[in-house]
Amino acid sequence: MTHLRVSDYEVRPVALKDGRDFIIKHHYSKGCSNTAVYVHGLFHKGKDVLLGVAQWLPPTRVAAESVNRERWKRVLSLSRLAVHHDVPTNGASFLMGRSIRMIKAEGKWVSLVTYADEFMGHSGQIYKATNWQYIGFMKGSPRWEDENGRQVSRKSTVSRNNTQMRALGYKMVGTFGKHKFVMHL
Repeated sequence: MTHLRVSDYEVRPVALKDGRDFIIKHHYSKGCSNTAVYVHGLFHKGKDVLLGVAQWLPPTRVAAESVNRERWKRVLSLSRLAVHHDVPTNGASFLMGRSIRMIKAEGKWVSLVTYADEFMGHSGQIYKATNWQYIGFMKGSPRWEDENGRQVSRKSTVSRNNTQMRALGYKMVGTFGKHKFVMHL
């Protein structure tokens, strides 16, 4: 198993469309938000082939307040983290660490939140290894998918109930919880 050599890689901003295309191809959810505050990409130094993406956006108000009640408007969520399967081990943590450095340097955000999805058997090892604080296990919620296996949110443009989701052709594949992690900058 090869480890990523820090001197050979860099992280820099990428266009939302490029980040979305990468996430659709390489993340288990097969999709992501149409907006983002930051989209950071992993590259070999001096090259333009995208090897990984970290996408950040504000969480819901309830989630933000659970992280930082007084400064909830300055909480940011790591929504998606994906790396190409050829990237050496520790590539995802390198991407996330450099991405957090870029966010921290801007000075706008005070707290970060992210989740490890039980659906994929994730326990959050990468977050534990990169000094996120484990908050606990969040109760399960239904996971909905379209006919292509792409994850679909009940709360995208409007909140929809189970009957509406089924009427739109979506299938509930189970109820899964998430491990919650926080980092205060």
